[in-house]
Amino acid sequence: MASNIGNEKSVNPVLRISQLDALELNKALEQLVWSQFTSCFQGFKPGVLAHFEPEVKAFLCLILWKFTIYSKNATVGQAILNIQYKNNLSQTEKYQPLSKHQKLWYLIFTVGGRWLEERCYDLFSNRQQQSFCKIKSYIGFGSGLLKLCGLVNFLIFLRKGTFATLTERILGIRSVFCKPQNVRQIGFEYMNRELLWHGFAEFLIYLLPLINVQKLKLKISSWCLPIAGLSNSENTLAAHCRECSLCGEWPTMPHTIGCPHVFCYYCIKSNFLFDMYFTCPKCGSEVHSLQPLKYKIEMTELHV
Repeated sequence: MASNIGNEKSVNPVLRISQLDALELNKALEQLVWSQFTSCFQGFKPGVLAHFEPEVKAFLCLILWKFTIYSKNATVGQAILNIQYKNNLSQTEKYQPLSKHQKLWYLIFTVGGRWLEERCYDLFSNRQQQSFCKIKSYIGFGSGLLKLCGLVNFLIFLRKGTFATLTERILGIRSVFCKPQNVRQIGFEYMNRELLWHGFAEFLIYLLPLINVQKLKLKISSWCLPIAGLSNSENTLAAHCRECSLCGEWPTMPHTIGCPHVFCYYCIKSNFLFDMYFTCPKCGSEVHSLQPLKYKIEMTELHV
């Protein structure tokens, strides 16, 4: 009992959330490897891997086991989180790696059990003999019993914080930190930047509706373009009635606002309704009166 207590004190306990995160990272890695492997067969006939999918997955998991558990005593998720497996059956206070038997049984329980569960239905689905039906029922009962034991083990894990999976509890392997954990230094620089950015974004959202963007755009365009002389003669209107000063197309139902420029009725009406202080983008004249343009245009001018 004294040695067990000393063993408990000699190792650094791993948080429950860290152990669960390691399991999720392992699942994500397996899915990533499988998706990369199946992408190599996109040019082949569909369903090539369907008949051998359990065996292929078992082979890929075997490769992962060789380079993780067998060589480093830790899965990929545990290595990322600075965690590794410890032989909890040893009576020494120092860290003891997993034995070869524990590594081999880990492979059998994880990879072999998953392969048997996926291949069980195909092995006995076409068998009509009574003995095969009994074997199938026994395997189904065993699978359900293992899942129930896994649920009980998970509840115990939430209570005590050790042995996240049933395999770890049966084999006596425990998750410990590889190195002593240092005191975490919390910095608030990132939080301060986020708060400043969100405050600035809210200020812009409040300010932008108050700015008349259309009027500002027209004002800037009037500064950039040369200002034409204000003349109400028909010759001046004839020189500008071939395009709308807003859309640049041939004016539809041409109207004027009192300056020597012509607008489409819908262009000038919509802008005037949007902004009662609308000014001409060409010369900057305000809207005095919206009047239709009465001017005869020769048919030859329409084809120019």
